[in-house]
Amino acid sequence: MAIASFIITFRETLEAALVVGIILAYLAKTNNKKYNKSVYFGIISAIILSLIAAVIFRILSFSFEGRAEEIFEGTIMLIAAFLLTFMILWMMKRRHVAHEIREHLSTEIEKRQKFGLFSVTFIAVLREGIETVLFLGALAFTAGSVSLFGGIAGVVAAIILGYIFFKGTAKINLKMFFNITSVILILFAAGLVAHGVHEFQEAGIIPTVVEEVWDINPPAPREAEGIYPALHEKGSIGSVAKGLLGYNGNPSLIEVLSYIGYIILILILWKNIEKVHRII
Repeated sequence: MAIASFIITFRETLEAALVVGIILAYLAKTNNKKYNKSVYFGIISAIILSLIAAVIFRILSFSFEGRAEEIFEGTIMLIAAFLLTFMILWMMKRRHVAHEIREHLSTEIEKRQKFGLFSVTFIAVLREGIETVLFLGALAFTAGSVSLFGGIAGVVAAIILGYIFFKGTAKINLKMFFNITSVILILFAAGLVAHGVHEFQEAGIIPTVVEEVWDINPPAPREAEGIYPALHEKGSIGSVAKGLLGYNGNPSLIEVLSYIGYIILILILWKNIEKVHRII
């Protein structure tokens, strides 16, 4: 699932990189580079804590079996879908992030609060780090694996893009970028909801009603060789769509309804975004 892993780490790392870039650029502009160490310490601390969270998550994921495992995976998928949704709606609200960060930094510098600068950086990077751990974990449950190469490539690409953006060597339409990735992540979140429902059905918490609305995962003639039709969940197209868009070759009725219901809910929230802003 190189593509899905790339998009998740790229988006999350870029958000963190932009915040860090805004902070460092402001400190440079106001001749306060002496506070850079607090920013770097915040970045390093957040990365270390995120890695610890990843290890704990991996240990937990191997600690459950049978019904408990299904409940755990289903819960993680639904939590990840909720956080993705909140993150996207929150990003739509924060139209003046740079201005808000600069105002906060100005206050902290005036108070000579090194810890304040550390905390702003630490929280920003840690939030993206924890979200990345959770989203990649949910991806591993739905797709069966996570591409280490795709994940690392996403991090590297985001850092490079953030550097180019703040150096001003290229004009980057970040609004368009976030709009496009938001649509992809919404579809990914819809898939997490459907797969989460599937896990709860397997655990007997949610009724199945209709077990298969359709089935395009018939036994493949060359399945023993690991070769499947393109639209099969393990095929060239189906496997990518499963990890990225929540594709399912043989979904139950409740899974289909939950997927469609989530998309409809997001469209309603998107249409009434101003009202949503007042809530979040």
